[in-house]
Order: sequence, then structure tokens, then C-alpha cells
Amino acid sequence: MRSSEHTCGCHRWGLILAGGDGTRLLPLTRSITGDERPKQFCAVMGRETLLEQTQRRVSKLIPAWRTMLVLTAKHEPFYAAAVEGVPSARLVIQPANRGTGAAILNSMLRVREMDHNAIVACFPSDHHFSDEATFVRHIECAYAAAAARPKTVVLLGIPPEAPEIEYGWIERGVPIEGALAKSVCRVSRFWEKPTAPIASQLMANGCLWNSFVMVGQVQTFVELVKNALPSMSEAFEGARRSLFTSAEEMAFNELYRRVRNSSFCQDVLAVQPDRLAVLQATGLGWSDLGEPGRVRSVLEGMTVRTERRLGVDQGLAAAH
Repeated sequence: MRSSEHTCGCHRWGLILAGGDGTRLLPLTRSITGDERPKQFCAVMGRETLLEQTQRRVSKLIPAWRTMLVLTAKHEPFYAAAVEGVPSARLVIQPANRGTGAAILNSMLRVREMDHNAIVACFPSDHHFSDEATFVRHIECAYAAAAARPKTVVLLGIPPEAPEIEYGWIERGVPIEGALAKSVCRVSRFWEKPTAPIASQLMANGCLWNSFVMVGQVQTFVELVKNALPSMSEAFEGARRSLFTSAEEMAFNELYRRVRNSSFCQDVLAVQPDRLAVLQATGLGWSDLGEPGRVRSVLEGMTVRTERRLGVDQGLAAAH
């Protein structure tokens, strides 16, 4: 146990995925900022941008020098100030947005060049967690589970609150024998954006929302892409020799002109459930801020919690 924990800590890395275009939330972010910036570079709630909130949350788990920011070149006007002073080795600047498949493979190849034994967690930059301490505890557990089972990627699964049709769903299999947490199970199947009747049935069957937060060995991530998307994997491996050299920019510009869009969830994870495990994460207060209704719901919840705290404080004051 101590050996796994030591290995996990010494080789712990993180990817913050911030390269998306955030088109569904543009009407809201445009009204806040007056420009076309994607949601991750916008202070949707509070004073911090969603990216800054994610960086702060991840910093409780992983040191800054082992945290990679995955960005897209055309968004530079919106993130330039935020990454000023950040070492270039920590920035994965994609020439274009080609989906999460390319973003994750590109990043994993870079991490592997720096640490072949890396255990990597992927964090989308448009998530909200009302209980960050509980979030940290679950990610610690996911790191430990990934260290103990190096050929498996561990997904964070969220107990559903409604039969959501815009989320992916995870159907759990049997608990993993000897897992570090009883809530770690094998994955039987993925259901991506099911119809309303199917979503209701999945919820009744105890399936989980796919948060797209995941942890695994760097080489395991690379192998998953190679198995599912061999042509894309071969193309990236061909450009890998240019990493961290003066030839990198030209090589990856050409690569991104040729590579097709891909979804890491649909095109990679969903077709290889036997390589996956899911950790049921309860009490996180999780939401994917992908569309205005979810943002509104989170803000309303924050308001209710604030009013409750004020009511308690006022009651205590009156009692004195």
C-alpha cells in the first residue's frame, strides 16, 4: 500500500482541458463579456474564470509544475494574460480544436516524454463542485486505484439527480476485487446522450453520470487511443519526435490540418469498457456547466445555501 501511494505521489500529473469552443454557452458568456470568448475564460460565477477555478481546485492535488493546460491557438486573446509566466512545457497549445481525442493524445505524449511512469488525471475546465474537499478525497482515491491497477483507467461517476439526456451514462459491472474503495467497479457499457425513456431506465438501474474526470497511467491512455483510433495514433507518433524542438510548431500545424475530429469518450472509452473502472463519487455537488440552464441551476443553489447560512447566523446572533 505504501509503495503504491509513494509511486502515485511522485508521478502524479494533471491535464486541465481548456481547448473547447463552448458554443452552447456563448449566448450567456457573450452577455457577460461582450465578446466571443469560450466559457472557460469567463467568470460565469464569482470573480474567477472557470479555468482559474479549475486550476485552484487541481492545485490541491497536483503541483503546478506537473499540471498541463490544454488550449487552442485561436483563443490566445482570451488566455494570454492567464498563462503569462507559465513555462511553455506546461502548455499544450493546439493549432486547432479537433475534439477531446486529439487533445488528450497530444497531451499524453508530451507527459510521457517527461515522465514515462506518470499517472495522469484529466479535468475538464467547465465543471462546478460545491464540495471541493469531497472532490479532492475522491480524486485521491482514483489516483490510488489507478496506481494499483496500471492497465485500467478510472472514471469518476456521479450518482444522477435526474434522467439527464445530455450527459453520458456509465453502466456499472461487478466490483473490482481488491479495489482500494468498495465503490470502484468495472464498466459494463457506456450510454452517450440517451433518449428520455432510456435515461429514466438507466437511472432506475443505478447507472452513473460520466463526469469525464478520469485517472490512469499515461501509457494506458496512449494505448487506448492506439487501439480505437490507430490512424490518428500513428500520425501523432510520427510527429512526436519533434516535441520540445524548433520543428514542433510546423510538424503539429501540419498534423492538425490532417487529423479528423474525435471524441475521447465516444470514440475511445465507449468501445473499450473492459479497460475501464468507475469510482462512484457522492456528495460532490457536481455540475457540467455546458448550457445556460445548468449555470442557472447552480447559481440558484448557491443563493439558497447562502441564504440558509445567513439565516443560521442571524438566529445565533438573536440567541445571544
